[in-house]
Amino acid sequence: MTFSIVGRCAQSGQFGVAISSSSPAVAARCAFAKAGVGAVATQNVTNPALGPLVLDQLRQGADAPAALQTAMASEGFPQYRQVLAIDGRGQSAIHSGENALGIWSATSGINCAAGGNLLASAEIPAAMVAGFEQAEGTLGDRLIAAMMAGLAAGGEAGPVHSAGLLVVDQQDWPYAELRCDWSETCPIQNIVEAWAIYKPQADAYVTRALTPTDAPSYGVPGDE
Repeated sequence: MTFSIVGRCAQSGQFGVAISSSSPAVAARCAFAKAGVGAVATQNVTNPALGPLVLDQLRQGADAPAALQTAMASEGFPQYRQVLAIDGRGQSAIHSGENALGIWSATSGINCAAGGNLLASAEIPAAMVAGFEQAEGTLGDRLIAAMMAGLAAGGEAGPVHSAGLLVVDQQDWPYAELRCDWSETCPIQNIVEAWAIYKPQADAYVTRALTPTDAPSYGVPGDE
């Protein structure tokens, strides 16, 4: 019911997740990232606890394969879970249980890993990785390019209804967290449009948090 990608930007150090599903509010349950640590997507018959577990292992110094292995060792139903992780060195790790739904597959690329279940074809994750690697721009741009590539290659076997983009930079809070929790049209396109609006303002929101005296004008009455 889901296809996703986790990624790292070697230049900025940002981590992120982009995800879409036929289920509602997929990003609320399945996308996890921590600045300076890594990113995780946990999907299929989802156990959201696996995201923080993997990130905690990464924070303690484990690489992605070791962090994922440790987290899955405590999971009572690994055969139902699909998890993607990436660490601070760009190394990725993937777990896909044998009870993943429908056509499922996953693959790693340079600073990324993509996977999905109930896919239109097993080639979707490879198309997403290629889209990420060939795209230019910020990490958010490349994650969205990957999702669009997956969609163009067939995406899910059925319609998708929710999507999200999560990017972390240097702060404890997300650099960007955009979600479409339900749409009867194309939630991925909704995220594309939201990113186009949010991206030019993202750095200004960080400035407002850290040094509001240096922030750009708010453009409201009384703002000087």
